[in-house]
Amino acid sequence: MNSQQWQREFAARIRQPEAVALLPGIDAARMAIYEQLFFDNLSSLLGSAFPVSRRILGQACWQALLRAFLAEHVARSPYFLEVSEEFLAWLQQRSAPSPEVPAFLLELAHYEWVELALSVSPEQLPSSGWSALAWPLAYRWPVAQLGPDYQPEEMPTSPTCLLVWRDGEEQVRFMQLAPFAYHLALALQAGQSVEQALRQLAAEHDLNVDEQLTRQVLMLLDDWRSKQIFLPEPEWMAERLGVCSC
Repeated sequence: MNSQQWQREFAARIRQPEAVALLPGIDAARMAIYEQLFFDNLSSLLGSAFPVSRRILGQACWQALLRAFLAEHVARSPYFLEVSEEFLAWLQQRSAPSPEVPAFLLELAHYEWVELALSVSPEQLPSSGWSALAWPLAYRWPVAQLGPDYQPEEMPTSPTCLLVWRDGEEQVRFMQLAPFAYHLALALQAGQSVEQALRQLAAEHDLNVDEQLTRQVLMLLDDWRSKQIFLPEPEWMAERLGVCSC
């Protein structure tokens, strides 16, 4: 057995100690230390990234899920900060989730991952337009409310719309959005002008672009501007502020 093959067999044993035979010449007690250290490090890393998911599943189910991840997933990145993304990708690709895993777990895990992803993102705050550090998100489950004491079995009829962003103090913030505001955020994130987005959304929601709607949008955009989420076109803002006297 050459060195590369030996390393692969050694790694396979660490990933699946109950399924892979011990390599010849290695003491079982010493190998058990490597196996436990590796699993404990992974458990600590993912437990801190997905604390709500871990508490909801409980210790036994959470550790079983991590064992399955170790056994089944081939990571594409060697970086510790990206292990949580690898875990999320594995959850999304699973064809047969365990019956002990709640139906909402995948969305909850994504919601928890978003905070870490934005906290370490190399993107910078914008000088104009929509911030790359602001993500409008929609979930079928009420992810912000889920926890050990609240685990709904039926999906709500209305989605949970959120805006998650990193501000100038390097803090990740969350806010809940009404459906109209969520779709406005999506349109601005896609590069539409405020005028284009407003007219398109008004048509889709059978609304008139009147003074009342414009005033409401201006208040929303001013809030987003103050939080460095979106810096509106100065010409559009100036013109509407003049019309609305607000």
